[in-house]
Amino acid sequence: MIRLSVNVNKIATLRNARGGNIPDVVEAARTCIAAGCHGITVHPRPDARHITFQDVFDLAAMLTVEFNIEGYPGAEFLDLVMRVKPTQVTLVPDPPGVLTSNAGWNLTSGAEWVGDVLARLGNAGIRTSLFLDTDARQIRRARELGADRIELFTGPYANAFGTPAGQEILAAHREAARLAREIGLGVNAGHDLDLKNIPAYAKAVKGLQEVSIGHALISDALYMGLTRAVKAYLKALGSKPLTAKRKRTKRN
Repeated sequence: MIRLSVNVNKIATLRNARGGNIPDVVEAARTCIAAGCHGITVHPRPDARHITFQDVFDLAAMLTVEFNIEGYPGAEFLDLVMRVKPTQVTLVPDPPGVLTSNAGWNLTSGAEWVGDVLARLGNAGIRTSLFLDTDARQIRRARELGADRIELFTGPYANAFGTPAGQEILAAHREAARLAREIGLGVNAGHDLDLKNIPAYAKAVKGLQEVSIGHALISDALYMGLTRAVKAYLKALGSKPLTAKRKRTKRN
């Protein structure tokens, strides 16, 4: 079953536009969990333009599902995740100030330091994932560096969905996932996935373990409500909602 992790960054973006604590990120996460999602994702950035470090601590204190924290592995970020010890840390190559993630890691040269970061997180019992494009060299290198999983960057697929180019990109994702599984990596995916393009992706990419979705799901929630939106995305993935509360696990 493909797990749905809801990214609540956009809840924080709306809150920060006005100040105060409305909408409440923690309450939004509770609503998503009650609706059956399998995890919560956040991506704190240095400028705190959406999720703040305090949000991360507040969420960590209440979550009964997996917690995935995305970010560039700078010193402050690593200090945060080592204090929180989420289920999973997804490392992204975003430079400071970038609007949103737009490419995977280039691990083919000068990336030994990433391996050191992965080892540090792994020794702390945190599952690790690297945000990657579908390039086979990058996937093999992720395995060599010690990642537990990769997260396939689905932005190009979403942008080309419904066109012949989209079919070619989907085939590349299918092959990338096959290679990752073959060499012992778990497979996640994320970026610009929505109710229209998810079913084809979930059907084609075998062994997909988790998708993290924020922008599209929160946007849909404006029309249908947050609970209905979470349930709609679970249905699109062909996944069952998580109904029983349980302690979040670390690595698997």
